[in-house]
Amino acid sequence: MTLAIMQPYLLPYIGYWQLINTVDTFVVYDNIEFSKNGWFHRNNILLNGKKKLFTIPLKNDSDSLSVADRYLAENSDKQIRKFLAQIKNSYKKAPYFKEVFPIIESILLNKEKNLFKYIFYSIKKVCEYCNINTKIIISSDIKIDHTLKSQAKVVAINKILNSNRYINPIGGVKLYDKDYFKEENINLLFLESEVPPYNQFQEDYISHLSIIDIMMFNNKENIASMLNKFILKDIES
Repeated sequence: MTLAIMQPYLLPYIGYWQLINTVDTFVVYDNIEFSKNGWFHRNNILLNGKKKLFTIPLKNDSDSLSVADRYLAENSDKQIRKFLAQIKNSYKKAPYFKEVFPIIESILLNKEKNLFKYIFYSIKKVCEYCNINTKIIISSDIKIDHTLKSQAKVVAINKILNSNRYINPIGGVKLYDKDYFKEENINLLFLESEVPPYNQFQEDYISHLSIIDIMMFNNKENIASMLNKFILKDIES
C-alpha cells in the first residue's frame, strides 16, 4: 500500500493533487502546529498577468495552536467576497470559468469557520472535480502516539496503516533519512512535479499557481493528464 501525508493547504498547486492522486491513502494533518508563513490559508492566483497572493483572514490567536484549533475571522466573509470578485474579474474570460467558478465560490463561501474543516472541505471538492478517488484520512483519527515528531510520526502512521511505500514531495528530501525508513520496511520516494506550461492569457507562462489557475484554463482530460506529469525519485541518504 502506498501512502502520503501532508499538511492541509488551501487550493495548492498541482503537485499537491498529483501526490493525492498517485497514492492509495492520503493522510491530512489536523493536529499539526499552524505556521503563519505556511500555505494553510493562502496561495497565488493570476491577476492582471502577474502572480498575486491571496490570504483568508484568520481570528487573532496563538501561532502555537494546531491547525484544528484555528478559526477564520468573524468578518472574513467580506474579505473572501472581495477575493472572489478578483477571481471573477481575472478569470472571467478563461475557457472553463463557467464550470469552475461555482466550485471555487462554494469552497470559499463555505460557512465553516474552523480552519482545518474549511480546508478539508476544499480538498474534497477539488478531488471530486478532478476525479481523484484516493482514500483520505484525518491524522487525529489514527491511533498512534501523536506526541511523536517529524519522520518518527510519519513512520508510525505508515506502520499502523500497513503501508510499505511512502511518497513525499521533493522539497522534503532533507527532512528524511532513507535508511531509517528502510529499517522499517518502508520504501521512501520523492515526487517531483513536471507539469508542462499551458496557455494562460499572457505570453509569459507563470507556474506554481493555485489549482484554481489550472482548473480555469484546462479541461478535465488535460487535468487528468497533468496529474500524471511527475517523476518519482529514489534518493539515497
